[in-house]
Amino acid sequence: MTTLKKPTHAVAAIDARDQVRSVVEGVIADVRIRGDEAVREYSEKFDNWSPDEFKLSPSEIERIIATVPDQVIDDIRAVQSRVRTFAQHQRDSLHDFEVETEPGVHLGQKNIPVDRAGAYVPGGRYPLVASAHMTVVTAKVAGVNDVTACTPPIRGQIPAATVAAMHMAGADEILLLGGTQAVAAMAVGTESIQKVNMLAGPGNAYVAEAKRQLFGEVGIDLFAGPTETLVIADDNADPFVIAVDLLSQAEHGPDSPAVLVTTSEALGWRVIELVEKILVDMPTADFARPAWTNHGEVVVARDLDDAFRVADSYASEHVQVLTANPRQALDKMRNYGALFLGEGTCVSYGDKVIGTNHTLPTKGAARYTGGLWVGKYLKTVTYQEVTDSSASARLGELCGRAARVELFEGHARSGDVRAAKYAGAALPWAPTSVR
Repeated sequence: MTTLKKPTHAVAAIDARDQVRSVVEGVIADVRIRGDEAVREYSEKFDNWSPDEFKLSPSEIERIIATVPDQVIDDIRAVQSRVRTFAQHQRDSLHDFEVETEPGVHLGQKNIPVDRAGAYVPGGRYPLVASAHMTVVTAKVAGVNDVTACTPPIRGQIPAATVAAMHMAGADEILLLGGTQAVAAMAVGTESIQKVNMLAGPGNAYVAEAKRQLFGEVGIDLFAGPTETLVIADDNADPFVIAVDLLSQAEHGPDSPAVLVTTSEALGWRVIELVEKILVDMPTADFARPAWTNHGEVVVARDLDDAFRVADSYASEHVQVLTANPRQALDKMRNYGALFLGEGTCVSYGDKVIGTNHTLPTKGAARYTGGLWVGKYLKTVTYQEVTDSSASARLGELCGRAARVELFEGHARSGDVRAAKYAGAALPWAPTSVR
């Protein structure tokens, strides 16, 4: 393996992480104590936004949506249809079942949606309309009763297309509220904002840290970090396509890794050359250039098998496969958030329009989890029923022995009672009056 371009970034400063952690701790603690008053103060401080009500009324939503061009509405509807269709296939793949594992012993499984979910749709620099599809549509297909959706104003303006997307996706409440204060308000509840059971959606470092600190009190979808992309390419790939696709993800932020793993050194050098040419007049170069300079990599693998192994070691959020037979990756790879197979496919399709969910694992989390999907909003629970007395007696005898190995006498006695009641076993430990 040869490296043509290495990342030059330094390890993130510990004091910067500590600052984020400290700010988030303070905001969450304050929202717990002062509720709406604290939420309003932080919204004014961080976003210069303090309307009479953060929650949009039906008439306000209608008025805002009326300002969105018809073509944008049609496109939102088309994309949400794709997301909904794929999410429904996911939901249909999950089955409740009950089995009789032995005579009279019935075991079952149910998939129950959480009652209330909070969907955070980031704004900041860009109105991330697609995040509304991924969080709200998916929750509704899962069967979540109440979805509260939050999005911040963008430079003091209402992101109308995002509001339209949240409403069309099925959000039950829409709040123009962002940042840690929004996440905290949904997680702990305030006088005007109901507490949710689960939080979903990406955000900046403060939002991510808030979700980390609140996890356990509420469920979350993922611990999200900067967007990552990795391209696997052989010598048949188009270097211009690769350069464009790498930069399409680098524009997410200055800390977004963009990696090429290729079997062709000549192609690797050509991609490096083309990236620099494209960056010259790229409108989002202020993010894409530092991302590529500080976090971009180009690695030359010995062969395709080696390329797949190298890619697996990154466990990247997005992996794009531009090879003669891209479907080989389905058998060869194990660690990725999502695969994008062939030149006709690109990560941007997954981000914006194709229908799969774009909320995916980062920072190596693809080694142990997939991304946001219908199942994240479901609680898979079990139930048991023993209807045959002899089966209960056998289980009781087994339970007694197994529990005493672990010195759990109380557990053992629960089994003993049933062995005695249904099979006449002795209860030497029981008081004489109840034997």
